[in-house]
Amino acid sequence: MLITGTTRAAGRRQLLRGAALGAVALVTGCQTAEPGKKDSGGSGPSPERLLRRQAHADASALLERYDAVLAAHPPLAEELGPLRTEAAAYAAAFAEPGSGPAKKKARPKNTGGAKPSAPPPAPAVPTDPREARADLAAAAKRAADAHARTLAGAPGELARLLASVSAAGTVHAYLLSKGAAE
Repeated sequence: MLITGTTRAAGRRQLLRGAALGAVALVTGCQTAEPGKKDSGGSGPSPERLLRRQAHADASALLERYDAVLAAHPPLAEELGPLRTEAAAYAAAFAEPGSGPAKKKARPKNTGGAKPSAPPPAPAVPTDPREARADLAAAAKRAADAHARTLAGAPGELARLLASVSAAGTVHAYLLSKGAAE
């Protein structure tokens, strides 16, 4: 078949039209049906809220890991401080809107004879600083991977946040593992 100028132009137009339709589908797929309206169906938390809670739990666990490593190895504070600050910002970003700054989980009130339970123990930290960094790098990678796995089921804004935090977490894991190898 001989391709003429008209056939080539028609093919280009179809390609551009298809790309435009794909872009429109992508953009509309990343938005909620009616911005500003909350899901009123169902009695439990929305899927977005559940995803956000899980992401917050993952980010908070990583933050606790940073705190444990810094408590066990204070000389690493200068190096790990900026990464820990970013990890705290990620945990705060996943906190439910209106819940205020990210805080430790509230302890249940003492309602009777039982003594309040002790806070959960800090994660175990290797005694060697290089091993502690490698362990922290693995934890950062696990958190980044968890955020990436959650992307498929997340609505637009949360998906963008998950993607950003996952990418940043991967960079943190790289930087931590690079430092652990030195």
